[in-house]
Amino acid sequence: MKKVLTLLIALFLGMQFGTAQSDVEEIDFLQSVIGAEKKSVVADFIKVDPAAQDEFWKLYDAYEAERKDLGKQRISLLKKYAEEYEGITPEMTDALLSKSQKIRNSSNKLLDSYHKKIRKVAGAKAAAQFYQLERYFQSAVNMELYNNIPLIGELDN
Repeated sequence: MKKVLTLLIALFLGMQFGTAQSDVEEIDFLQSVIGAEKKSVVADFIKVDPAAQDEFWKLYDAYEAERKDLGKQRISLLKKYAEEYEGITPEMTDALLSKSQKIRNSSNKLLDSYHKKIRKVAGAKAAAQFYQLERYFQSAVNMELYNNIPLIGELDN
């Protein structure tokens, strides 16, 4: 699983941003590749009762669609941060931080709500595994980002 995650993070961080249309296409492509790999890991890790499988996967797919939308917002915010880094003002800093907090809060609420939905259809164990695995993915991506994106002022001379 770690090899897959490392590859996915490398793909995510290695994106070259060109035009807006190109950005959207690249993000959609990478999210589809990452999503397929991630779904395979989820299927290997979470064993759902056969009677609940259809409902579980419907919920999982709905969660992933909403999570991907938040991911696009996060990528857009990271791109804006990179573009503004050199001349970032206190006002820009506040705006970026505020948007980052909104995305994080939305992501947390989304995961919490789907944990509850999955618990209803697939049971407490499967829901807890889903939650734990999703947090693992989020933490791994966050650590990679934190290790590769400069802090505000870090590159100042």
